[in-house]
Amino acid sequence: MADEVKLLDFWPSMFGIRVRIALAEKGVAYEYMEQDLRNKSPLLLQMNPVHKKIPVLVHNGRPICESSIIVQYIDEVWKDKAPLLPSDPYQRAQARFWVDFIDKKLYDAGRKVWAGKGEEVEAGMKELIGVLKQLEEVLGEKSFFGGERLGFVDIALIGFHSWFYSYEAFGKLSIEAECPKIMGWAKRCLEKESVSKSLPDSKKVYDFVVQMKKALGLE
Repeated sequence: MADEVKLLDFWPSMFGIRVRIALAEKGVAYEYMEQDLRNKSPLLLQMNPVHKKIPVLVHNGRPICESSIIVQYIDEVWKDKAPLLPSDPYQRAQARFWVDFIDKKLYDAGRKVWAGKGEEVEAGMKELIGVLKQLEEVLGEKSFFGGERLGFVDIALIGFHSWFYSYEAFGKLSIEAECPKIMGWAKRCLEKESVSKSLPDSKKVYDFVVQMKKALGLE
């Protein structure tokens, strides 16, 4: 019996983008189910009753939640093509460490930039640039974080690229000028069809953020 794969997602989500890229890398066919996060569907609430968040991968009727866990699940289930995590246990642990670092640091810093006011925006942008500079050190002279091919850390980070334009617009600082290595790495990632076709347009994300700021009374 063929696998039935569904993805409950929201188009600008940097976390959902990870799952889309992982599925594309593995060549897995799936049904994309866009979610309205202001009016959460009964299916989303049923499939993720704990956090009630996207993304959720539904594989043969069984839900897997949390983007970094989903990507690892995809790598383990469809292991015959395009390995995403290193085979070496130490390198695998390091990749998980840096994905956890991205999850804990980058999203919160970015949110301060687009949702904050005054000094909070400036502090958020400083924090965001600091996180990216640390990641530049990890990247070093490698093409990708894991070496010569796209891997777990790359997939975890590249979803934020669609939000860089918004961060720059609200934070009034050029990420390219501050973090050229990260931008060079992003260009290499975007050369891969699995990435370029999974990332939403940066200007479209910016328009979405502007509307969201208005809806939240943050203007």
